[in-house]
This record gives sequence, C-alpha cells and structure tokens, in this order.
Amino acid sequence: MIRAGTLLTCVALLAGCSAPLSTSHDSPFAPGIKKNAQAVDGLVVGHRLMQAGEYELAFDAFTRAAATEGMNVDVVSALGSANIGLGRLGQAEKLLRRAIKMDDAIPETWNNLGVVLMEKGEYAEAEQILRRAYALDNGESDSIRDNLRLALAKTENPDYGEVQEQDYKLVRRGSSDFLIRQIP
Repeated sequence: MIRAGTLLTCVALLAGCSAPLSTSHDSPFAPGIKKNAQAVDGLVVGHRLMQAGEYELAFDAFTRAAATEGMNVDVVSALGSANIGLGRLGQAEKLLRRAIKMDDAIPETWNNLGVVLMEKGEYAEAEQILRRAYALDNGESDSIRDNLRLALAKTENPDYGEVQEQDYKLVRRGSSDFLIRQIP
C-alpha cells in the first residue's frame, strides 16, 4: 500500500512537469522552439565554429549547409577546410581538389590545397598550387605568399627544417584561409 505522503509527493512532481516553462529572461530553463523563425545559414555557423576551433561542429554545420544549398564550391571548400582542422588530410585533399575544379574557386581554396600537400610532403605540387593561388589573389595575401615561400624552400631543400624538430600549427585567417606557423 502506498503511503499518503509518497502519493502527494508524486502528484506534486507530476503537476510541476505539466506546468509551462517560463519565458522570462531570469528563468533557468532553455527557451522553447520558435516555429516560424528563419534558420541561420549553415556556412555562417560553420565559419564561426572554425574560428572558435570547433572543427567537428563546423564540419556538421557545413554538412547541414550541403543539405540545404547543395554541394556548391563554397560548401565543398568549407568541408575541406574543416577536414584540415580535424587532421583528415586525405579527405581534405579530395574535397579541395573537387572545389578547385569548380568555376568559382577562390584563391583561399587553392591555398588550403597547397597547405595540405605540404603537410603530406608533396612539395613540388604544393609549390605549383600555391603559385596559382598567389596569381589568382594578385599577390595581395600575406598568408598565401608565406606559404609559397615555405613551399619553395622545401622544394629546393627537402631537408629544410628537418635537422631540428619543429612543430607547425595551422592558423586560420579569414573565412577559409590557413597559414602554417611554427610553434615557438
């Protein structure tokens, strides 16, 4: 037999569950769903997450953008950039190569492909890709120029920097532009 106190507690808890959530700003509860609201563009969300270093979440946002916008050059390039951040160089290379074959490929996409190729040790091809990125950008991007200089140095001397152990970090500059920086 259930005691009366236990029964009252259960009824009180169930009554509390059926009460609507407060919409005041001091409420500890999350706001409800706004059914008529416009969704934020997945590319915008993804780029913000990339800037925050949240590459897995950015990849998910770019994937949602692909579902709504299709696999256009911006989405394919963004997916490739997210894969760079995740360290998935093979997947990044495939996506970035696909993106540069599209008509609207921007210099940053070419630069990112060059970065991937340098990370994989393919310095000669990276040099050619980065030359193309630099030409498309009219020499205006410092990060593309710096990446090209590094590729040229590695092409001329493949052992450049290998005598001493060096750590590099991909630094995001702009919406989908990466720069290789040496960690002090």
